[in-house]
Amino acid sequence: MKKTFSILIVLTVFLVLISSFAGAQEYRIGISQFVEHPALDAAREGFIKGLAEAGFSEENIEFIEQNAQADFATAQSIAQQFKGDNLDLILTIATPNAQAAANVITDTPVLFTAVTDPEEAGIVASMERPGGNLTGTTDMNPVAQQIELIKEFIPEITDLGVLYNPGEVNSVVQVDLVKETTAEMGINLHEGTVSNSSEVSLAASSLIGDVDAIYVPTDNIIVSALPSVLNITNQNNIPVFASENGQVRQGSIATLGIDYNLLGVQTGKMAARVLNGADPAEMAVESSDQLKLYLNKKAAENLNLEIPAAVLDRADVIYEEITQE
Repeated sequence: MKKTFSILIVLTVFLVLISSFAGAQEYRIGISQFVEHPALDAAREGFIKGLAEAGFSEENIEFIEQNAQADFATAQSIAQQFKGDNLDLILTIATPNAQAAANVITDTPVLFTAVTDPEEAGIVASMERPGGNLTGTTDMNPVAQQIELIKEFIPEITDLGVLYNPGEVNSVVQVDLVKETTAEMGINLHEGTVSNSSEVSLAASSLIGDVDAIYVPTDNIIVSALPSVLNITNQNNIPVFASENGQVRQGSIATLGIDYNLLGVQTGKMAARVLNGADPAEMAVESSDQLKLYLNKKAAENLNLEIPAAVLDRADVIYEEITQE
């Protein structure tokens, strides 16, 4: 009798476990990232964390990750692949991949992050009511405040350089804001443009001798090649000011910007709402209101650039070393 009873208990436990596993929903989520660099990597990691915090752990999600390696044609190919992969949801990281998904995917929910102006990029009908199968988070920078921060460091600045790829809508939007701000401040703006990563060093070199400092927007090609920029600017004692945290860790002087990991978490929680039945068309594009002042003391020290006391006092994050990522 005892043996029979033990067998029944084992069978009961086994059936309960089987039932539990059978009832566990498994999701397949595609992640399409434009290029590897600290900001986009942090957004991806935050997205997975946000899903987990909302109850969707990696145990019941299969992530299919693809990276375009800064190639627009590859971003399109990834979108085509994901279109036929029978996915429950897709995350696109950066404007080119979001645009690629918007062009070909209509029957799968798509979340985006690290997109500066999704309306200007043609991804959504409006920020308040996206109107289709895409919604997500914007990483629009406080560009005017970032340029004002540069002037705090260099009050006598007359010439500012900016590096960007005019083929990225997000970059053009930011540079237009830089133009407005510098014009109002009486600063001459010098542009160094690229179409791919192999041109970054040449573009940076073209600004040497003409500028007092360089500003780097959240341009994916420039940011992915930032060490090359810093190698040139450091040799010529030109400070580089950033648009996001990862650039400061790598050796740019400072920025007032968002935390991309937190932006990813925010996007992950939006994705959880979609998986639970929410309609992307009715979900407003969200932005981060958690701006922080990031400062790299080592980078400033290497250039003998004095950090204003007011900046030091209000810095949220101070890096004592330079981290190559």
